[in-house]
Amino acid sequence: MTLAIMQPYFLPYIGYMQLMNAVDTFVLYDDVSFINRGWINRNKLLINGQEYMFTVPLKDASQNKRINEVRLADDPKWRSKLLKTIEQGYRKAPYYGTVLPITEKIINFDTDSIAGLIHNSLVELNQYLGLSTTLVPTSTTYNNTPLKAQERILDICRQENATRYINPVGGMELYDKPTFAEAGIELFFIKARRVEYQQFSRNQADFIPWLSILDILMFNDPASIRTMLDEYDLM
Repeated sequence: MTLAIMQPYFLPYIGYMQLMNAVDTFVLYDDVSFINRGWINRNKLLINGQEYMFTVPLKDASQNKRINEVRLADDPKWRSKLLKTIEQGYRKAPYYGTVLPITEKIINFDTDSIAGLIHNSLVELNQYLGLSTTLVPTSTTYNNTPLKAQERILDICRQENATRYINPVGGMELYDKPTFAEAGIELFFIKARRVEYQQFSRNQADFIPWLSILDILMFNDPASIRTMLDEYDLM
């Protein structure tokens, strides 16, 4: 069984989705410290031909809180504002009419926590794209928060009976292949390749990469996106 562990990101870029698709079980590391100005509650869209950073507003977010403890802002107007921004940017995109209902379900999901919002969004994306990955939050499952770093990762792998663990390439200095091998687990690192597609009628020389998966959904059908999800290298 192949496993990956990542902090929950909202409407993440394709590399995150590639990692999720590459494993049998994808563990949402939601009981670790929240990261201010990270990718948990924000990402990038294509608005008026330019890269645009959107942010889900939070209430008293702090690195002294765990991700699953962070609440969404009390004012619900951010949901309609974000949907309006998406309409502004993508209403002429070829798959806007198909993708809008799932986008509305994701953004309007009834929860007051950023972790809950993200968990549901990834479930919805999995269903839309026809993926079979199981999603598991650490906060409700493993009961091993005293463990840190590599030891906690290994413990989660043991609890899930994983024989293969895949981590983003940025973590190569954090994890040790011989230590994983001693535990009977193969360790691999995934590196996303640049994926290009047609963004409106833009010249491909002006293509803006690494935007939210929502950008890819607006311009591509699920079968094409599943092909894109295989555009990575394992090391």
